[in-house]
Amino acid sequence: MKLYVRLIPAAAILALAACSLRESPSLAGNWTVEGDESRLSFVTIKSGLVAEAHKFTGLSGSVSADGEAELTIDLISVETGLDVRDQRMRELLFETASFPSAKVTAQVDPDEFVRLKVGETTLQIVDATVDLHGMQSPVMAELAVTRTAEDKVQVASASPIVLEASAFDLGDGVEKLRELAGLPSITEAVPVTFSVTFTR
Repeated sequence: MKLYVRLIPAAAILALAACSLRESPSLAGNWTVEGDESRLSFVTIKSGLVAEAHKFTGLSGSVSADGEAELTIDLISVETGLDVRDQRMRELLFETASFPSAKVTAQVDPDEFVRLKVGETTLQIVDATVDLHGMQSPVMAELAVTRTAEDKVQVASASPIVLEASAFDLGDGVEKLRELAGLPSITEAVPVTFSVTFTR
C-alpha cells in the first residue's frame, strides 16, 4: 500500500523534466499534462512473495515558462484490479475524504534541453517535493525525456524508483489493509514507474 504513496513523487519528477525541454527559445511557453496519455504505475508485494501491479490514471499539471512544474495525482483514481481493494485504499490508506490528491512540485533548468530535437531523448536527475496525506517529503528520480513532437514531450522513469510510505504517515492505513486482507505482511518498499506526456 505504501507503494502507492511513492508513485506520486515519481510522476511529479517526470513532469518537471519535461518542462525543461520546453524552456529553450523554441520550447518556451506553458505546458500541460495530457491525462489520457499519462500513467503512474507501482508494484506492491504481499506475504513476501506475491507481486501485483497497480496504477493511478488521474494525472494533471503544468510547467510554466520559467521552469516551475507541478503535478497533481488524483488519489481516487487508483486502480488495482479489484473494486473492493480500490475502495479500501481510498478510505483507509489515502483517506481521500480529507486528502483527495497529492502534489509534486519542482523547479527545472530549461537550458539543459535547448538542443533537444524532435525524436531525441535525454536523461536527467530531478529533485522534487511531494505533498501527500498532509506531509511533505523530498524525492529524486532519473528521467528519460523525449521530445516526441514540436509541441509535445514525454517524460518517463529511466529506471524503477523504490519508495517507502513511512515518510507520509501511512503506516496505520497499511496495517488496516493488511488486517482486512488477512495477510501476514505487506512490503513497504515499492518500485514505481511512470510516463507523463506534456503538450504546449
